Amino acid sequence: VTDFDNCLWSSTNENLGRKKLINACERCIGDSSPAETPATKMSRQQILTLTAMASINFSSMICYSILGPFFPNEAKKKGVSQAMIGLIFGIYALCTLVGSLLLGKYIVQIGAKFMIVAGLFVSSGCTVLFGFLDQVSDGTVFVVLCFITRCINAIGFSAAVTSSFAVSAKVFPESIATVLGFMEIFTGLGLILGPPLGGWLYQSFGYEIPFVFTGCLLFATVPLNLWILPSFDAVPSSQNSFLRLCTRMKILLICFVVFSLSSGLGFLDATLSIFAIEKLNLSAGSVGLLMIGLSLPYGAASPVFGVISDKYPSIRKWMMVIGGMATAVSFCFLGPLPIFHIRSQLWLTVLMLIVVGFSLCMTCIPTFAEMIACAHENGFEEDLSTLGLVSGLFSAVWSAGMFFGPTIGGYITQALNFEWSAGVQGALAFLAVRTNSMHNRPFL
Repeated sequence: VTDFDNCLWSSTNENLGRKKLINACERCIGDSSPAETPATKMSRQQILTLTAMASINFSSMICYSILGPFFPNEAKKKGVSQAMIGLIFGIYALCTLVGSLLLGKYIVQIGAKFMIVAGLFVSSGCTVLFGFLDQVSDGTVFVVLCFITRCINAIGFSAAVTSSFAVSAKVFPESIATVLGFMEIFTGLGLILGPPLGGWLYQSFGYEIPFVFTGCLLFATVPLNLWILPSFDAVPSSQNSFLRLCTRMKILLICFVVFSLSSGLGFLDATLSIFAIEKLNLSAGSVGLLMIGLSLPYGAASPVFGVISDKYPSIRKWMMVIGGMATAVSFCFLGPLPIFHIRSQLWLTVLMLIVVGFSLCMTCIPTFAEMIACAHENGFEEDLSTLGLVSGLFSAVWSAGMFFGPTIGGYITQALNFEWSAGVQGALAFLAVRTNSMHNRPFL
């Protein structure tokens, strides 16, 4: 301003005044343009939150994934049918569904930090207890105790996961897909280490040790999260409800995509190990290594797809459609379907698991961010209450798929075979993609 006034004062001298006036105006205009904001570093709260979420994802997924290589075969030794094994896997997801809806609705009243800590404590205790079920008698008693332990474990798991999604979105509102992609690295690591670790501990030390070891690992995250996780204060919102959220067609279509993804994963948890042991002649330890073909590409690609989703929000629908199509095709060739007249081979199974890992990641990463954006577009407040509803719905739909996949997949596998059951999962993924593409005209 001083330069500008001086120029006006000296403008009586035409030559000197004009030059000074022009130079001063250029400086004023240049100073008014927005300066480039340097990349801000993460705050202490963000770093602590990210550390806490990573520990939750890693330890929870190890506990969840250790059952795959050996539990189905161990249950068969106790006289449990394939359909009932699928139901034991599926009941975990069903209870997670109910827990996610209830706890997501009341996350503000309960407290996000308390939900995480209490959920981890309950889940770790049930994991340890599950390791002693081989001591009970065969048949009905074994099955009933499996159901009870898995149900309580699922409630604890739903509390921790539902709250962790909401907290992540609260602390990182502008980069939720990137943060979720980063956290999925630790989800992938847990899924990678869980099956081979569980298979090795089972072969080396027996049934109990895998559950005791991973349960204690999960319990170690309880004091860690008590110490490093910040507290979150929020006011409950009386206007937000699951019913209002579910009236949005876009939300329902994204939920269908999430359902188809988790159904495929749940199906593989309950059936892949027996298929690999009986058809591919693999040991329990080798089955654990086989499952790395699914979890490794998922964990590796997650941060990449997360960054892409946040940087280019307009292509999230394309990511879901392309990833869903790849998932559908890979499930059809996983067996493969008998109509292709291709014999089951180890190299083909591994290749299809790798494709499933990448395609599931491409489809799944944008979904949560899209659900939050849709909620905000339809008048939901940008607060913890809304994030609790969205994360609760997301976890509930994911759990519904994890119940449907093992239960229906186990039944079809028992009635027909693994090849046809995998084809059904592929058809479900294709139906979800087709439904979304019909609703989003640009993809037709």
